[in-house]
Amino acid sequence: MITMPQWGILRPHHVFALVMYVSASEDFDWTKNERTSFYYGTFPTGFSWGAGSSAYQTEGAWNIDGKGLSIWDAFAHKKGKIFLNETADSSCEGYYKFKDDIALMKDMKLNHYRFSISWPRILPSGLKSEHINEKGIKYYSDLINMLLDNKITPIVTLYHWDLPQMLQERYGGWHNISMVNYFNDFANLCFERFGNRVKYWITFNNPWSIAVEGYETGEHAPGLKLKGTGAYKAAHHIIKAHAKVWHTYDMQWRSKQKGLVGISLTADWGEPVDISNQRDIEGAERYIQFYLGWFATPLFHGDYPQVMKDYIGRKSGQQGLGASRLPVFSPQEKSYIKGTCDFLGLGHFTTRYVTQKNYPSGVGDSYFSDRDLAELVDPSWPDPGSEWLYSVPWGFRRLLNFVKTQYGNPMIYVTENGVSEKMLCTDLCDDWRMKYFKDYINEMLKAIKDGVNVKGYTAWSLLDSFEWDEGFSERFGLYYVDFRSKNKPRYPKASVQFYKRIISSNGFPNQREVESWKRKAAETCSSSNQLLAAGFFFVLPLQLEENQRKIRNLQEWKRLGQSMMKFRSTDRPHGDGNRDCGSHCVYALHPHQCSSLHVPAAPTPVRNICSRTIKSEFSGLVTKENDLRMTSML
Repeated sequence: MITMPQWGILRPHHVFALVMYVSASEDFDWTKNERTSFYYGTFPTGFSWGAGSSAYQTEGAWNIDGKGLSIWDAFAHKKGKIFLNETADSSCEGYYKFKDDIALMKDMKLNHYRFSISWPRILPSGLKSEHINEKGIKYYSDLINMLLDNKITPIVTLYHWDLPQMLQERYGGWHNISMVNYFNDFANLCFERFGNRVKYWITFNNPWSIAVEGYETGEHAPGLKLKGTGAYKAAHHIIKAHAKVWHTYDMQWRSKQKGLVGISLTADWGEPVDISNQRDIEGAERYIQFYLGWFATPLFHGDYPQVMKDYIGRKSGQQGLGASRLPVFSPQEKSYIKGTCDFLGLGHFTTRYVTQKNYPSGVGDSYFSDRDLAELVDPSWPDPGSEWLYSVPWGFRRLLNFVKTQYGNPMIYVTENGVSEKMLCTDLCDDWRMKYFKDYINEMLKAIKDGVNVKGYTAWSLLDSFEWDEGFSERFGLYYVDFRSKNKPRYPKASVQFYKRIISSNGFPNQREVESWKRKAAETCSSSNQLLAAGFFFVLPLQLEENQRKIRNLQEWKRLGQSMMKFRSTDRPHGDGNRDCGSHCVYALHPHQCSSLHVPAAPTPVRNICSRTIKSEFSGLVTKENDLRMTSML
């Protein structure tokens, strides 16, 4: 059975149609959905494994060393825009801790690290002609140098949503065509200062979100709600800006620096509800074309998808408009834009079922109503936390094969793929994330066997970070970050060890070995949970290994832990009630950490610790005697 999800305005899905015509792809076989068993095998030699982040989400230091304001600084500081009114003013403090983070990457044996350059950190007003912030240049130069010193390839995103606020105030941001030249100036400066060391450039990260959530729904910065026109106009300028930057690199820098310039497009997969129903097939393709094709088709074929031009044009006419709300490329612009993608960065997280649903023109115009679709989910799909993110691995293979047939099998780097948890408590034993990575990476391996040209994979994300309008309530990281601690310490989740094994094996050698990875990761995270619960934890990998060895006597830990922990969860569920916290879970002394201490004699704990009201009944904190005893153990 399939049910409609109950979501907010970020993704309104009761969408309808007046127009029936759409041409489905002739090359992609919508009726063939092979959901095969797990495939044991390895990736091609030279396949690149990495992890990702972005400047605003992780750096902090929002007004330090000459950095200018970004639209996200301004947006997050407005009350009511972000969950719990949180900001990324300090976030992970990556600006100060990048050396420690590179040590974590090195221990994981990452081949590449994807990060973004904050435009206002190096051009505070956004304009190269006004001021270049050399301290910002030095920060990124030091980061790049240290990555290379540790044999980690930098993959650099030029725009991960943090437009300089001055450009928003003066010109209206991406609604103004002048952004094309200003962005080109910024990119050219980056090529000049960093291009001798950076060989992989991404112009924009997920322009769909920039356009739709920034200029249509207003849920992201700059928070504009220009329904029916805002997203299309912003996207039009973003596409032109990407093309101009590609040509600038091609003409001025490619011969000297020998790098590549691509873009990162994020897309869910859309599967027809009924693969034998032509209307559902057409609806699913329309879903993909309005999502991925909106940006990919101009870059690979020179113009917007025909289905977008048809639907938006006809709806604009029905609304009495003299021209389509979708802007038009001139013949010269089509030629200029076509072919401006050396590689395609692809972000992917989840899948939807799609069916036709008519939206009468009288209800108002919007990007969502233009598509004439309804999105549905299968209630059997796992949903670890984020309300929009269901684990549907087979959709990843489908999407990769669609890209292959639609765009001439381009070189693909998976630039974002991962899963969150959304809870007040944390459990470093993130078995659901290990399963997500295992299944999604395996579907990518199957796609490579299908002939898809995937060259690398980027786990999203290296660290828990600021998740835009959700603040710190959603965590995608391989490493847990304690945001309430001044030092923002990082703690490895079990998925760190699991992903590390995939990297070292370059895939999945055999069933027995892969199953052992999860067991070993579980042993590691059990020790980590105990250390985190007690407030004693060291992040450096060598220290962690030694710490784990020294606390293997779990009975001693149990005795010590019981003397330290004096409070348990109440029976009042808060949030996701289907994750039951059993009485065997003992909690840490610091309620904001809310990490479980798994008492060995108790039943096996549930996969997560759900959000609960923690009732403190302790009389005093850790005694000095116990404190000394813990120190001697470590």
